[in-house]
Amino acid sequence: MLSKENVTCLTDPRTGSERGRLDNGGERDVAVAVAASRTAQPAWGSLVTRERSARLLRLAALMSEYAAQYAEAERAGTGKPLADAVAEVQQCADVLSFYAGATRADLAPAAGGRLPGRESWVRWEPLGVVAAVVPWNYPLLMAMWRCAPALAVGNTVVLKPAETTPDSALLLADHARECLGADVLRVLPGDRRTGRLLVASQVDMVAFTGSQRAGLDIAARAGLRRVSLELGGNCAAIVLPDAPVHTYDALADACTYNAGQSCAAPARVITLRENHQEVVEGLAKAMVGRRAGVHFGPLNSPAQAARYDRLVTATEAGIRYAGQIGARAEESGGYWRPSLLLADLPADAPAVTEEVFGPVLTVQQADGVEEAVQLANGVPQALAASVWGDSVGRALSVAARLNCGEVWVNCHLEQTAELPHGGRGGSGHGTDLSVLALGEYQRPKTVTVHLG
Repeated sequence: MLSKENVTCLTDPRTGSERGRLDNGGERDVAVAVAASRTAQPAWGSLVTRERSARLLRLAALMSEYAAQYAEAERAGTGKPLADAVAEVQQCADVLSFYAGATRADLAPAAGGRLPGRESWVRWEPLGVVAAVVPWNYPLLMAMWRCAPALAVGNTVVLKPAETTPDSALLLADHARECLGADVLRVLPGDRRTGRLLVASQVDMVAFTGSQRAGLDIAARAGLRRVSLELGGNCAAIVLPDAPVHTYDALADACTYNAGQSCAAPARVITLRENHQEVVEGLAKAMVGRRAGVHFGPLNSPAQAARYDRLVTATEAGIRYAGQIGARAEESGGYWRPSLLLADLPADAPAVTEEVFGPVLTVQQADGVEEAVQLANGVPQALAASVWGDSVGRALSVAARLNCGEVWVNCHLEQTAELPHGGRGGSGHGTDLSVLALGEYQRPKTVTVHLG
């Protein structure tokens, strides 16, 4: 049992009502979790990859078998629509299955013949105990992005879910104990203090997804230990004059999915002057057609609703096109906010320079492609972006000049386990997804033998 140093009141964001209470992990709880993970790591790490893969596949199968329970656990703390929650659970099982297979591939570089009379090779070894601190917007999926590659290469993991959304992680802990063994994946619920205690504990690496402010704090506390950070997006979408007809609906869908609470969601639309009015009108129609409580869920907490309100209120200039909130949602008392398009904004508007993290699109106009690229690259975050245009050559040229880790052309927010995801600059560093993420959680050891 967790020590009762303090308690978190869990809230249903759909209603604003308390739905339970959970003890936050304190110093003793952190120490016990890390020590247990440390004890479990040698046996887990020494398994041959075939056996470790088989256990991970059993966990993925169990997640699929209990998909309905995982989906309800996700909805309890996020208010996601049922179809979205079910789809995300399926993605989680797929990510875990992918890494169960990827760890059996030979990814080590060849090292023979580098020195005369010697033979060399590289051993890739797990780091040890990984602390994974994940956010509330995709509680289970972000946990899987971090835990799956770390576990696949032989680390044990202490998972700290977000304060408001521990439900699916606790279910995962039960299934992981059954499939992987005791203490291979520990879950430590708690608040920010719990997270800080975990980062300061004797873990070998910290993998964090969240705000830039928290990421900087974690980097300072981690010292010389390895840190992987994904710190948000405020992503640009450059809409060229020859953008395809599906552009407006696709951007509205991507912006309002998960109520806009996605690091890689489109946030800043940039047009050229020649197509600006057409884009504003097309996006206004598409955004207004997405209704909170019908097409997407609520914001996660009073703090997130207040952030939305502050940035929207502070952005006084421009033209506003607002969607509606479904009648039942509006009467529920939850943290519902409408879809919103803010057009003709200056570059220093608060909704442009800061990440709203809600169902909000801003629209700016540029004099040409070069200025559009400058505006896209003009914020500290550099996670992802998209380019919309039927001229493949021009669209790819623009994509090459965007300073970010992921670019889509004529689509947005489309991801799969096989493709890497990661940011630059204010969006952090490190790689999620793909075989490249396996390297985040391993260290190389060169072995050289004198052949005599």
